[in-house]
Amino acid sequence: MFVNVPNAITLFRIFLVPLLVVLLLTKLPAREYLALAVFLLAAITDWLDGYWARRFKKVTTMGTLLDPVADKLLVSAALISLVDLQEADAWAVCIILGREFAVSGLRSIASSHGLTIAASKLGKWKMVSQIVGISLMILGGKLDDIGLWRKTGRAALYVMTAMALISGVDYFRRFLKPLLARERLEKDARAAAAPAGPQLAEPEARLRKTAL
Repeated sequence: MFVNVPNAITLFRIFLVPLLVVLLLTKLPAREYLALAVFLLAAITDWLDGYWARRFKKVTTMGTLLDPVADKLLVSAALISLVDLQEADAWAVCIILGREFAVSGLRSIASSHGLTIAASKLGKWKMVSQIVGISLMILGGKLDDIGLWRKTGRAALYVMTAMALISGVDYFRRFLKPLLARERLEKDARAAAAPAGPQLAEPEARLRKTAL
C-alpha cells in the first residue's frame, strides 16, 4: 500500500514512542532533556502531518484514523512512564487513558458504519494541554530544587484530566446519537430486505395440516 508523506510522518511519530520510553526509564545522564526533545519532536510531527495533509490535499481515511492512534500511543507511553517515575498521579492517568479508549471505541463503531470522526477543536486543545503538561512533568524530576516544576506539572496534569473529560463528553454528545440512529436504520433496512418465504412457510403448513 502506498504511504503518502503525512502518513509517513505519522508512522515516524509511532516509531518515536519506544525511544521515549527508553529515555524516560533509563539512568542516562540528562535523560530528562533527551526525553523532552524526543517528545517535543513527536508533538511537532503531530502538527506537521496535519498541515501537510491539508496544504497539499493529501487527507486520507488511513491518515484520519491513524493520526489519533499515534497521539494516543505517544501520550499513553509518556504518562505510564511518568507514573512509574512518580511524577504523575495514577488515578488521573487512568481517567485520561480511559477517555482515550472510550473515544477510540466510538471511532471504531463509527468506522464500521462508514463514518469517520475527525479530531474536534476540543480534542486539539486537549492535546495541547497534554503536550504542555507532560513536558512539565518530564522536567519535574530534573529541575525540582525549589519544588516549582513538580507542583506546576501536577497542576497541568489536573488540567489535562479536566480537558480529557470535557472533550470526551463532547465527542459522545455529538456522535453517539447519530450513530445509534444509523444503526437502527441499517437494522430496519436489513429486516425489510429479508426474504418473506420462511415467514409464510409456517401458516401454509398449518393450512395443509387442517385440510388433511
